[in-house]
Amino acid sequence: MISAQQYQQATERAAGMLRAAGIVITPEERGRLEVADFGLNELEKTGLEILTYVNTERCCAKEIVMFPGQTCPEHWHPTIGGRPGKEETFRCRWGTVYLNVPGSPSASRVSLPPAGSEAYYSVFHEVRLEPGDQYTLMPDTPHWFQAGPGGAIVSEFSTRSTDEADRFSDPRIARIPVVGE
Repeated sequence: MISAQQYQQATERAAGMLRAAGIVITPEERGRLEVADFGLNELEKTGLEILTYVNTERCCAKEIVMFPGQTCPEHWHPTIGGRPGKEETFRCRWGTVYLNVPGSPSASRVSLPPAGSEAYYSVFHEVRLEPGDQYTLMPDTPHWFQAGPGGAIVSEFSTRSTDEADRFSDPRIARIPVVGE
């Protein structure tokens, strides 16, 4: 659970990072910034700040703001009832992000699973994305990503996003945030 004060502070920080990166958002969009702490109550280590611009039956566009060292836990977008899971393209806009996907483990990895959660990470082929770099993930592909030491902003372009259907390697994860007092 994340407190209302922590949630507000995180949205203010994310809005400041977007502004510093030259990404203009409207006041209405600012009010829709989502903070995902994944139910672990360790937002600085495991979490995301997300602005969804559009999410229709056919497409989705988001900005993902990540604080320095922040990790999105290992997950995949499953095929459900014959309908393919989400296909997504990450495009780094600002900072550095380390995307981990299936493949041979990278010998000189920079990203590391958050301390205490190592058992829930299984893919370690690291793809380094800097501004202008992008990578496309197909449905059902396990992946996780971590911001570099200065944080990161990643644009996500995808088929319909159904975050509630995402599957996480860590059974403790709750994708939809619970905000307390």
